[in-house]
Amino acid sequence: MSDGVRMIPVETASGTFDVWTRKAGDNPRLRLLLLHGGPGATHEYLLPMEQELVDSGFEVYFYDQLGSHFSDQPDDPSLWEIDRFVDEVEQVRVALGLGRDDFVLYGQSWGGVLGIEYALAHQEHLKGLVVSNMMASVPAYNDYAERVLMPTMDQTALAEIKRLEADGETDDPSYEALLIEHHYVHHVLRRPLEEWPASVLESFDHINKDIYVPIQGPSELGASGKLLHWDRSEDLRRIEVPTLVMGAEHDTMDPAHLRWMAEQLPRGRYHHSPEGSHIALVDDHETYMSGLVDFLHELEKVDA
Repeated sequence: MSDGVRMIPVETASGTFDVWTRKAGDNPRLRLLLLHGGPGATHEYLLPMEQELVDSGFEVYFYDQLGSHFSDQPDDPSLWEIDRFVDEVEQVRVALGLGRDDFVLYGQSWGGVLGIEYALAHQEHLKGLVVSNMMASVPAYNDYAERVLMPTMDQTALAEIKRLEADGETDDPSYEALLIEHHYVHHVLRRPLEEWPASVLESFDHINKDIYVPIQGPSELGASGKLLHWDRSEDLRRIEVPTLVMGAEHDTMDPAHLRWMAEQLPRGRYHHSPEGSHIALVDDHETYMSGLVDFLHELEKVDA
């Protein structure tokens, strides 16, 4: 342990690897494990939440999933499967001593996929769940991108983005530049790129594309990787723990679908960020954090 940092060994079929965690705050009554997006991104873009969560009296664990920047990065494509990541989260939970009386799992974007999958496999260990900026159906996410988001884009730029994807040229610098100008600054983080916080830029710079591309696809403009057919819409009713679903007006994810998700969950509720996008924790920070903190304070009063 150093400044709250702890490397946790995770066993896999390919061997044992270490993942990075860092504890902030001290409250055995309510402890949050944060699952970052990507997949293959890092905890860094979640750092803008740290001060308010700690000041509000919560214990927080930042965590880089296996393959991400601060953790081991094995060169083994067989490791990048949803079930293996869920097993990893369970091993991290056990190592940190989190349990039914105190454990809240927070997942943002891809982390929301993991959060839903973890709850379906291990909800007996959860006190609460937060699913932030992630729809329960990737087919519905792709439909929203095609039906709502793409028609509002510059159609010449969109055509070039699609051409580069079709030709397998997504490593061309022009691909990322087009996405940033015509999509990301409108629906991922609603600020000019030069105003993005350093922690967000670092998380993007550190993304492991050997994980991101096979699972998500080459961009946030829909999904085309292993997640293509992922759909847990019909399973939401099985998640019985208190669950907060968080969405935003300008998100890449359909806020109407996110509201619907909260209605399907037996103990679900929805929180909306009217000025936010996919990283609403930054571009609608005050509204986002107030909803999250209020939910966590209410959870503190719930008996396990």
